[in-house]
Amino acid sequence: MSQNLSTGRMPVRQAQAKGDDVARTPQFEWLARAGLFARGVIYAIIGVIAVKLALGDGGKANQEGALESIARQPFGKVLLIAMAVGLAGYAIWRLVRAAIGHGPEASDDTKERISGVASGIGYAALCVTAVSLLIGSGGGGSTGPHKATGGVLDWPAGQWLVGIAGVILVGVALEQGYKGIRKKFLEQSKTEQMSEGVKSTFTAVGVFGHLARMVVFGLIGYFLVRAAIDYDPDQAVGLDGALSRLAQASYGPILLGIVAAGLIGFAAYSMADARYRRV
Repeated sequence: MSQNLSTGRMPVRQAQAKGDDVARTPQFEWLARAGLFARGVIYAIIGVIAVKLALGDGGKANQEGALESIARQPFGKVLLIAMAVGLAGYAIWRLVRAAIGHGPEASDDTKERISGVASGIGYAALCVTAVSLLIGSGGGGSTGPHKATGGVLDWPAGQWLVGIAGVILVGVALEQGYKGIRKKFLEQSKTEQMSEGVKSTFTAVGVFGHLARMVVFGLIGYFLVRAAIDYDPDQAVGLDGALSRLAQASYGPILLGIVAAGLIGFAAYSMADARYRRV
C-alpha cells in the first residue's frame, strides 16, 4: 500500500522539480519583468482613456479597450505582439508561482498563490484578446459584464454566485487599499537597491495607484452585489462601466480625474516594479 502511495506521488514530485527548475531560469525572470511592464502599459492607456471620459470624451476604459487603442497606433501589430508576449509572460509567471509557491527571489503564502491563479487566468485571457486582435477576429463582441452576469443569474443559486463574486471583488478592493495605505507592496520590492529619491517616488506612485485600484474594484464589486440583490444583470459593470458610473456621480468628473491619475500612477509603479520586483 505504501509503495503504491509512493509511486503515486512520483509524478507530483517530478512536476514540482521541473517547476522549480523553470522558476530559477533567467528566461522565467525575463518573462515576469516583461509582464509587469506590459501591465503598466495597459493601465497607463486605461488611465488616459479615463481622463478623456472625465473631460466628456468617449472611450472604452478597460483592458480590451487599451489593447484596441494599441492596435490602432502606427506599427500597432508590432506593439500588439510585444504586448501579447508580455501578457503571456505575466500569466505564466503568476501561474507557475501559484503552482510551486515561489520564484527565484521570493516565496508566496496560500493567499498569494490563490491570487496568483486568478491573476494568471485573467491575464492569459487578456493575452488571447491580444492574439485575437492580431489575427483580425477582434477582442470585443457581445459578452459584456451584464450579459455574462445575466447568464449566471439564471443558474441554480445564480444570485448567490454573482453576489459572492461581488463580495470577493470588494474584498480585493479593500486589500488593495490596505496594501496602499500600509505600503505593504514595498515588501515585494528591492528597496535596498533604490536611492532615497527613487524609493520616495516609487512609494508615492504605489500608494496612489493601489488606492485608485481600490476605488475601481470596489465599484465593480458593489454593482455586482446590486445585480445579485435586484436580480438585474444590467446593474453589473466592468472596468469601463465603473468609471462611467463614477463620471455620472456628483463631482464625478473631478473624482474620475483623480482615479484616472491614480491609474496612471499605478502604471508608473508597475513599470518601475518590472525593475525592482522580487520575482
